[in-house]
Amino acid sequence: MVPEKKITDFVDRLRAAAGGNLESVILFGSAVAGDFHPEFSNVNLFCVVRDGSFAALQALAPAVKWWDAQKQPPPLFMTRDEIERSGDVFTIELLDLQQHHRVLFGEDVVQGLSIPANLHRVQVEYELREKLALLRQHLLLASGNDSRMWEGLLRSVSSFATLFRHALIVLGHDAPVGKREAVQALSKQIEFDASGILQVLDVRERKADRRKLDVTSVFSRYLAAVEQVTAAVDRMLDSGTAGSL
Repeated sequence: MVPEKKITDFVDRLRAAAGGNLESVILFGSAVAGDFHPEFSNVNLFCVVRDGSFAALQALAPAVKWWDAQKQPPPLFMTRDEIERSGDVFTIELLDLQQHHRVLFGEDVVQGLSIPANLHRVQVEYELREKLALLRQHLLLASGNDSRMWEGLLRSVSSFATLFRHALIVLGHDAPVGKREAVQALSKQIEFDASGILQVLDVRERKADRRKLDVTSVFSRYLAAVEQVTAAVDRMLDSGTAGSL
């Protein structure tokens, strides 16, 4: 289901446009982790350039606009120095990139990155709290509209599953790659009801018909699970019992 030909076409276009400015192109995210869904998943690309100036980026614009026309998000562009100095602020993103990626062109620039465990734990709690607040906002705006409630659940579940996997890492456990497996593994460690999140994943993966589910019940259990995980991560940080990378 991963659009391999389009990816190859884009890399060829980017290489032609960038010339010697392009150091590396890396595929990451669900397209590598094995849970890519054509309706909900994006093809995530990370590009390393030697020069990130205005003029240098302008030369890449035609290739990136072509990629945008394929209904894919623009790649992330960074220089080698920026990557090496970002391990303290992009801990979740770089750890995911480090653990699950495929080099499409050039060097593997992420494998040897150093990611501080203490800052990773802080970012996991920050992201959980931020996304919990946004989920509550969506609930208030969507209340009474089943379609909008489902939209919020389906759009957020991938991010929460990722954060639940990183909560497992914070706990010092091996984290499964798959979204479902990560949620189930975490629910065994801190004992919360994962049924709401698993039902949303079922709908997302076409394993269940959302018309046959009570969205208010699903949303209630989904929200409660996020609240419990967020509180548990906070308690782990306060107690100093979190694991290490």
